[in-house]
Amino acid sequence: MNVSLVSQRPATDPATEAKQTAAAKTGKAAIASPPRLSQTRRAYEEIKRRILDNEMPPGMQALEQEVAQLLGMSRTPVREALIRLAQEGMVEVRPRHGMRVLPLSLADLREIYDILAALEATAAEIIAQRGLSEAELAQLETAAADMEAALARNDLNAWADGDARFHCLLVELSHNKRLQGMVEAVRDQSHRARMATLRIRPKPVLSNAEHAAVIEAIRSRDAEAAHRLHRAHRLRAADLVLALLQRHGLDQL
Repeated sequence: MNVSLVSQRPATDPATEAKQTAAAKTGKAAIASPPRLSQTRRAYEEIKRRILDNEMPPGMQALEQEVAQLLGMSRTPVREALIRLAQEGMVEVRPRHGMRVLPLSLADLREIYDILAALEATAAEIIAQRGLSEAELAQLETAAADMEAALARNDLNAWADGDARFHCLLVELSHNKRLQGMVEAVRDQSHRARMATLRIRPKPVLSNAEHAAVIEAIRSRDAEAAHRLHRAHRLRAADLVLALLQRHGLDQL
């Protein structure tokens, strides 16, 4: 005999059903606590910002409780944030000794730039192959235009902001979540090198031209050219930054 499974539901005892109904009405169902997640996220972003802006310089050591007091937070979200930053290679977490901000050597930076060159070039290739909408393409063009305007008024900080936005957009528009995750794991560390050399490097006119060439390859849906041009751009910029750091005796950041 055929019995429809759609109409059958497992029996629920009255007490359980009453609890589920009450939870639904009050909105107190058993879910992850947003405030806890928010605190951990805030701790992570604030500690990372201080490291990237050199407020927590390389080699700095602090107990977990000291970091928590600095941020005005409890130790639990700070501990979780430090574990994530340790996974990204920004800090070292040592039991009973707190954390230490890890320095970046020139060899570390070379590895980071090689990874970024490969992954971002892949993103450019994916985008060009698939094609972008006019609105998506306009986002890249706006970032490039902002960099041009920043150089015209000699505003290097604004140029650096536009440059970072261009590279982030390139990866985001690939819509490849795993690729985005891998890039995000190392991209922030390159920020230290960018800011350390921002005012000792030649005016980045060539970088702007290279960005424009990548955009044109994407617009033309030339995947091979988009990959080749962006990879060459990233590697050339890396060679420049590393040479400047070495020349000025900045062997670690």
